[in-house]
This record gives sequence, C-alpha cells and structure tokens, in this order.
Amino acid sequence: MTNLKEQFQLEDGTGFPGKTYVNQLLKHVFEDQKEYLLDAMLLIHEAHTIMLSEQKILSENEKEQILGAITEVKTLNPSSLSYSEQFEDLFFLVESKLGELIGDELAGKMHIAKSRNDLGEGMYRIIIRQYIQELINEMNQLREAVLYQANQHVDSIMPAHTHTQPAQPTTFGHYLVAIYDNLSRDVTRLQQAYNTVNQSPMGAAAITTSGFPINRERMVELLGFDGLVENSYDAIATGDYLIESAQALISAMTNMGRWLQEFLRMCSKEVGLIKVSDAYVQISSIMPQKRNPVSIEHSRAIASSAASEGLAVIHMIHNTPYGDINDTEDDLQPHLYKGYEKAVRVVKIMKAVILTMDFDHDHAYQEAKKNMITITELADVLARDYKIPFRRAHKAASMVSKFATEQGIELYELDVERINNLLEDIKLEEEDWQSIIDPRIFVERRNVTGGTNPKVVKDMIQKRQNHSIHL
Repeated sequence: MTNLKEQFQLEDGTGFPGKTYVNQLLKHVFEDQKEYLLDAMLLIHEAHTIMLSEQKILSENEKEQILGAITEVKTLNPSSLSYSEQFEDLFFLVESKLGELIGDELAGKMHIAKSRNDLGEGMYRIIIRQYIQELINEMNQLREAVLYQANQHVDSIMPAHTHTQPAQPTTFGHYLVAIYDNLSRDVTRLQQAYNTVNQSPMGAAAITTSGFPINRERMVELLGFDGLVENSYDAIATGDYLIESAQALISAMTNMGRWLQEFLRMCSKEVGLIKVSDAYVQISSIMPQKRNPVSIEHSRAIASSAASEGLAVIHMIHNTPYGDINDTEDDLQPHLYKGYEKAVRVVKIMKAVILTMDFDHDHAYQEAKKNMITITELADVLARDYKIPFRRAHKAASMVSKFATEQGIELYELDVERINNLLEDIKLEEEDWQSIIDPRIFVERRNVTGGTNPKVVKDMIQKRQNHSIHL
C-alpha cells in the first residue's frame, strides 16, 4: 500500500512553498496585494528614498537612480504582474523589477531602515484612509439629498410610528431631518476613524526603529499623514485603527439599514407614502402591475454585507497577540476594503433614490387622521387649557380611545357632544375638539426645540445647511 504521506509530498513538494500553500494562499494574497497595495507600496518607496537621501544615507545619484526605476515600474501594466514561486509576494517581485533596472545592490539599499512591517502598516493606512475619505464624501452628498427632500416636506404630515405602530402625527420633513442627523453622526465617526488611521508608522522598521539616522517626521510630511505613531512597538503592533475603521463602517451601514427598512415599508402598496422613481424600480416578470423598489432592497442587502465585512475584521483581530501578526494583514485587509466599497455603492444608490422619489402628501395626511394618533392632544388640552390634573386627563383620553376602538370609528367621526357625554363633568368646546382631531394642529403645536412645527423644522434645516457650508 502506498504511503499516503509520501504520495502527497511527491505531488505537493517538500520545500517551501508547497503547491497547496501556493494555490490556496500565496496566489490569492498576491492578487489582493496587486489590486489594492501596489500604488501605496511605490509611494512609500519613493518617500523613503527621498528621506534616506536627505539624511545622507543615500547619495544624490543613488536617489535619482532609485526614483527613476520606481517611476518606470509605475508604468507597468498591473495585469502583467503575476505570481511566481521565485518570489514570496508582491514586495519581493517589485524589488526584483527594480533590481533589473538599477541592479540588485542599489535596489536593496532602498530598504535601509525599512522593514516589510512598517511598509505594510504604512500601505494599509494609506489605502484605508482613501476608502474612509471616499465614503465620507459620498455620505455628505447623501446628507445633502436628504436635507433637500426634508426642505420640500416640512408641511407633509404623516404618521410617526413607535414599536411599529401608528403613534403621533409628524411630518416627512421632520422625519428626514432625523435621518440627516443620524447620518451626520456617522460621518463624525468616520472622520474620527480617519484621524486614527492617518498616522505614520514609518521608521518603526521591524518593531524597534533603526540604528540609521532616519527622520520619521519627514516621512509624515512626504506621505501626507497627519501625525506619527510615536512608539515604534505601537506602530507595528496596534490594530485599533483597523477596529475603529471597521466600527465606523458597521455603525454607518447598520444605521442606514434601519431607515432603508422603513423606506421599503413606506413605498409598499398598502402604505403608499413614497414612490420610487421609475429609474430605480423593476416590474415583475409575471405580474406587470408591480413596481418593485429593488434599488432599496439591494441597498439594504449590500449594507448588511458591508457591515458583515466590518464584523469579520473585528473577529479576525480578536484574541491575536499584540505585535506583528499575519491575522491583521493580508487575510484581513480585503474585508475592510470590500466593506467600504460596498458602503459607497449603497450610499450612491440611495442618494439617487432619495433625490428623485415622490411623497404622497394627501394620502399621508389622511393616514395621519386615522388610528386615533392625535389622542395625546386630548390629554394635553385637558391638562393645559382646562386645568385637569394630568393623570386624570390621561385617563380620560384613554377612555375616549377605548370607546372609539370598541365602536370601530375614528376620532374625527365623534362629535363634541358624544365626547362630553363620555367625559361627564368635563365640557369641551367645539373649537377645542376640532383642534384635537386635526393632525395639522397637533404638528404645529409641537413648536419647542426639535419639534414638528414646520417653522421649527425649517430652522433646523437652515442651521444644518449653514453648518455644512462652513465645514
């Protein structure tokens, strides 16, 4: 019987790298590095070479030769770069390409006081900051679209829900300002993540810096970082910039998913408050009457997928040693990049949907008259205008609500005489009862800071527009 181990080794090899390791790991890592990291790698090589020259570690001639070779490598078509067992990864392949141009010795001098550790951390931070900035830019455009629609609908009365049940009247404008503020806090979280990410690890080398007289602060300037991760062990060991980037992504996509779910409810035929533009709906293959809001459905799904990529990042860092470790590198990084790519897609889609959607004012107003959602105002009127103790006023409103429910009628179908009979010793004026059952008056009376009153909402919108202009 053939020895199973020997047979496997005949096919897979006994020296590094075995075929299985090549096919299942190194080739995948190489393709990810080529797709995401090549430009950042060459950018760091350039900056490091300039710094070494300024510190008199490289001569001016050596600097010019190295920079010329890097420029030439930049012109290579990335598709022409492919994995070879001769090189473990893209780092060594690039060094080899430079060696072909200026000789291996000079190409090697480019790495004085630089390790794959600080190079890797530097590349990751450069790539991640680009993704965060892109998402911030797109989120700001989405916020602008939301605020634009809010401004169109400060008077568009609709039901607000709590626990998924009709609760009180509000306006679509008031609701959209709430979404805007939620988006704004996520932008703040992304900006904080950007600040954490955009710190330079360069010069930490393997983990203890270098015996060469390098200038770490100069690398901050050359690479466009905002500051320096001062402690060299921290520069290599930390993964908090990855965690914070993932958390900001998870928060943004989870928060979006909640109102995406509500948008889908609002544009259902039964609810019918929102109409998505024809540009972003599909008809059924068998039911031609249908307008499926697939743009929002896909956005909800992709947002969940983006959040999942962020969760993968956190789980992969969890319980890893505090130091240089593969868990935070080649296998983890693509999750973060893909998560941000998906988030950008969601935000772009929803900007288009929100800018072009229509809101059914009349239908929304009629819905706001139903389900006794103005009944809170009965308790308030009794307490505020008739000086009834609030608990008694609340009990009276509850009694009226129960009666209407038992009779299967709405509040506006009850006249003031019936109400006064129910209230017994309390006699409401006709004018007061009409104001209680009118959702428009309900909305207008909420004129305290942050309330639903159209002027208050207008002021909130104006304040946010002014703040956005001055950012």
